[in-house]
Amino acid sequence: MSAPALAAPGGASAAPAPSRPRATRRRLLWVLAAVVLLALVTLLSLAVGARAIPPSHVIDAILHGGSSNDALVVRTQRLPRTIVGLVVGASLGVAGAVMQGITRNPIAEPGVLGISNGAAGGVVCAIVLFDVHSLTGYVWFGFAGALIAAICVYAVASAGPGGSTPVKLALSGAAFAALLGSVISGVMSTQAQALDEYRFWLVGSLGGRGWDVALQVLPFLGVGLVLVFAVARGLDALALGEDAARGLGQNVALVRGVGALGATVLTGSAVAAAGPIAFVGLVVPHAARRLVGTGHRWVLAMAALLGPAMLVVSDVIGRVLFPPSEVPAGVMTALMGVPVLVALVRGRKVIAS
Repeated sequence: MSAPALAAPGGASAAPAPSRPRATRRRLLWVLAAVVLLALVTLLSLAVGARAIPPSHVIDAILHGGSSNDALVVRTQRLPRTIVGLVVGASLGVAGAVMQGITRNPIAEPGVLGISNGAAGGVVCAIVLFDVHSLTGYVWFGFAGALIAAICVYAVASAGPGGSTPVKLALSGAAFAALLGSVISGVMSTQAQALDEYRFWLVGSLGGRGWDVALQVLPFLGVGLVLVFAVARGLDALALGEDAARGLGQNVALVRGVGALGATVLTGSAVAAAGPIAFVGLVVPHAARRLVGTGHRWVLAMAALLGPAMLVVSDVIGRVLFPPSEVPAGVMTALMGVPVLVALVRGRKVIAS
């Protein structure tokens, strides 16, 4: 029979002492596994499509170029499309984790502050008012619309006693989302040609995204990640409650403001580039917490890996499901996200932070 665990001073057991290193190793292993998964998914995205290309040819095309048909398809079509998918998926996954941390709401996602509808409003303005008809043009207008919507929501939620509480943020976001949705529907009902273009963007897809779009969204990802990782510790403290966070020396308003700005940058650029992509920002943070715990530095890092993996896999499945037609990635993420979310809810209590 094994000897009983010795008691530490104060009555605490000394046995659990190695738990923190073990937990860190476990998290690192999950992150490494996610990196490997993302690499395999990226290779799959470059190899699979209407024309199957052997992985060896894909790697050769990336490393050495070439003028063969396979090399041209990989470099000019699939590689920029895959990069956009990686950036958009990472942006939505991280933004969802930040939104759930800011609002302390387990069902929050990038649209909770009206950001997605703000981006949609910006695209509508680009089409109707400024005669913009290109994806590269949509990115800037969509991002501007998302930023304006987020500022309005935060300003309304900050007014009055108590400041920007989670409930006030959620209610203000829902109100602005409903308002913008009504305005967009009203404008589109009177603009038949604009409606056709808007519906093409609204479905959420990675198809047709080239190097111009890929290079536009990459800087937004970098800026957004810097902002959200800067307040990761603050989000951990905020999960304990506002009073506890203030007692730990955190500026709650600053944490919420910087976190919301980072999530806005990430969501606005992602939605503007690929359209509204459902479920990535909702499902991925819960999956990340299931694997690495509730510390936001780990959750954000894991969400930045699982988000693009989920979106790119959805895009690949959509390409081959009904050839030669493609099912948009936004449709596939919803189809894949529902069973994953149900499994997470059934398997463990869902927590927001």
